[in-house]
Amino acid sequence: MASTGLMNGTVVVLSVSTDGTSYTTIGHASSSSISFALDTPDATSKDSGGYREVIAGVRSLDFSFDGFVAYDDTVDVDTLLGYINGRTQIHCKFGTAVTGDSVYSCAGFLTSIDYSADSEQPVTYSGTFVSSGTVTIAQNS
Repeated sequence: MASTGLMNGTVVVLSVSTDGTSYTTIGHASSSSISFALDTPDATSKDSGGYREVIAGVRSLDFSFDGFVAYDDTVDVDTLLGYINGRTQIHCKFGTAVTGDSVYSCAGFLTSIDYSADSEQPVTYSGTFVSSGTVTIAQNS
């Protein structure tokens, strides 16, 4: 049964996979987000009556995340940096493990990892993933 009521962000996780079937949650993540976008190219002409017209263009999906560095995580900051360094296409999945809840997944590339170590603070990282190709929106079963 799908989640009811207000969602607690702790149950929503971002997971990665190199094969698109076996996903592992990004370790010690403190936040993650998803951003859908639709490009709207200008289609204004002399027939537009002085008003702008647009058409539906390219759709895209970006994931971003923040976390704490722990080298013993299965997917840690070095794993993520390796995906960028190797230009490795990976699969990402964003959602809960609750049956009936929505899950968003796609293939794409990590485009950035920021790694920060401030004095007397936990070491943190953040990153961005961009989609390449079709996005799947499904319900957990």
